[in-house]
Amino acid sequence: MTDPLKRKLVPIEDLQDIRGVKLPARLKFVQLVVTGPPGAGKTYYINKVHGWPNEGYVDLTRKGWWKDQTLTYRPREIHLGFPFKGFDEALTVFDKEWLEAEEPLYLELKRIQIPPASNSIFQTNWRKRYIFEFLLPDPKKIFKRRQERHKEGYFPVDKNLTLDMVVRQSDIYREVAFYMHKAQMQVYVREGLSKPPMRIAEKNDVNVPEWATAGSDFRPDLTTFFGWKWLIFREDPIEWFTVTDQLQILKNECRLPHDGKTFEMVIGEQKLVFRPEIPLGVKKKNIKKNWLVGTSKSCSDDTIQAFARIRVGETVLIGRDNQQYDEIFHFSKSVARRHLTVTNIKGDLKLTPLSDTATAIQIVRSGDQDVRERIGTNRYNAILAIREIYGGALTMLPPDEALSTIKEVNEALAHQPYREKTDTGDPGALLEPPEELKLLIVGDLHAQVDNLLRILNEQCLLAHLAANRACLVILGDAVHSEIPKEMEDMDSSILMMDLIFKMKSHFPENFFYLLGNHDCFEAGISKNGISQGLLMRKRLRELRGDDYVAEMQTFYDLLPMVLRTDSCLACHAAPPRKAITREKVVNLRSYPKICNEILTNRLKRSHYLAGYDKRDVKQFRKSLQLPKRTPFVVGHTPLDPFKSYWKNAGNIKGHHIIYSGHPDGPSLFLQIRKKMIPLSYPAEPLLKIINEVK
Repeated sequence: MTDPLKRKLVPIEDLQDIRGVKLPARLKFVQLVVTGPPGAGKTYYINKVHGWPNEGYVDLTRKGWWKDQTLTYRPREIHLGFPFKGFDEALTVFDKEWLEAEEPLYLELKRIQIPPASNSIFQTNWRKRYIFEFLLPDPKKIFKRRQERHKEGYFPVDKNLTLDMVVRQSDIYREVAFYMHKAQMQVYVREGLSKPPMRIAEKNDVNVPEWATAGSDFRPDLTTFFGWKWLIFREDPIEWFTVTDQLQILKNECRLPHDGKTFEMVIGEQKLVFRPEIPLGVKKKNIKKNWLVGTSKSCSDDTIQAFARIRVGETVLIGRDNQQYDEIFHFSKSVARRHLTVTNIKGDLKLTPLSDTATAIQIVRSGDQDVRERIGTNRYNAILAIREIYGGALTMLPPDEALSTIKEVNEALAHQPYREKTDTGDPGALLEPPEELKLLIVGDLHAQVDNLLRILNEQCLLAHLAANRACLVILGDAVHSEIPKEMEDMDSSILMMDLIFKMKSHFPENFFYLLGNHDCFEAGISKNGISQGLLMRKRLRELRGDDYVAEMQTFYDLLPMVLRTDSCLACHAAPPRKAITREKVVNLRSYPKICNEILTNRLKRSHYLAGYDKRDVKQFRKSLQLPKRTPFVVGHTPLDPFKSYWKNAGNIKGHHIIYSGHPDGPSLFLQIRKKMIPLSYPAEPLLKIINEVK
């Protein structure tokens, strides 16, 4: 089982002592909620710190659980009720249904209710009211402790106890702790009462929770307006920096306003361009004032460039110690390991030079245009190009045009280059595009047409495809919406495939689509009891007739399943569980069991023991003669609803998951120097915008 917290726990340095227990520095005693698996030592802990003596229970699937009377008395030991597939009501890990299940129950994290965030002084910020400590000792210690206590008396929860059961209970709590952290709740972990508390911090994360840092001695002067303003809004006085068209050296911590304009930062031999991210067609009140960091103001003619994003409320480290930024910008030694931090405060940027800065930081205005009021030339040209390729407004194609287009695509697939023939002379399941093409990998789109348009509209992608400098690979499942009220609507799926067919027809040698498990008409393809595969076939027959349905089936039958280059490996869902030869990969359709694994399996977790693990990924690379840690990319299994990509997923180095169907906007992977760089874009109503362009 992969531990989601592995290599993500950092000791909290600033601590306070409460009755012999080390707690985070600014944690208020009444904020503390202690939870963890049976036998973790919660009761002893609460007694030691003189907390509320009775156990409580919270159903995490119930809306408004954060207002439960159980949480009124703190600090307190709390048992948690979790959502499991097949059960409408939450279960604890010591309920009979969980303990006696024939197979480990699937934990449905997305059903956990998250308290709303609030920055208003007139509303309770429920995410800050509680700080959850997850007490997670080594399962072997818990097992031994529970064995010993069982000898002293009857504990129903310890009946038929096994080490495997304890491990799975601990795994559930670890997954939920990480999920709640991702949801921006206040969470930390302790492996034992004598062990220090540890916060969860992913790689390159420099955001330290306020409660985990030493408090300031500053006190406001309440005889002044600014004193009251600080007391209410906690706004520290800071120097504002005015950006001009002349290079200025940044000497002290300062704040730059979000004015809709771009500026450049020069650090040693490096130049970074900061530009506000302004999505098209989005109401100003709904725009999140994020910033993009790149190396130029617009996309380049010779290569596709990566960028980083600084979201509202986020602090990032700029320097060689930030692995993500170093992979994107390839910092020279003129940039210090920890050069400066940048914090996005409601759109304004707080810049803080660090003590080990080797060279000066210089700021200069980069053009005087306000990007909030215009569409970039490159993006406007891309909008026109999409309309031209599609042949006009983006609506479902007329039956005759749709049939001729899919026939053209199937003819191209039947003679597609970069695919070795099978033993029967058909196109093989292995796709091997040239290494010199810049590789972009898109995950499951699930009928989010605007997301595909967003990808096509960015980074001068269409120009790069036309010049044969890049290739775009979709990892299947472009159809069948996952939005609850849209699951039965197949028109968006049909429009999505019409767009994909037009792009494939226009770029036959560098626009690719791999087979996904939803790319079929089988009755078993369903979501929430809705047979989407059957509905798709029925709707296509209604609109375009049996000939089109037959051509769509031919399309599915002709699709490749595995992408391989000398520096990348990808498929829809998973590697096979057993060793496989290159010949078998080419002839995959002769091996239905292996096909099913590649299209439907998922990462091994406590509730999915049949899934794949590190060994299977390693074996798959070796089977296709690829070096250790060659990037292996899959879709199919988004790990949480808060983001769209997961690097080194399951703590497997070089194993990445991409999901491109998020309603908030798509993500994809861009390969640069054998590294997979995630790029994300905010949602835009591009279908409407493109159809309005004359």
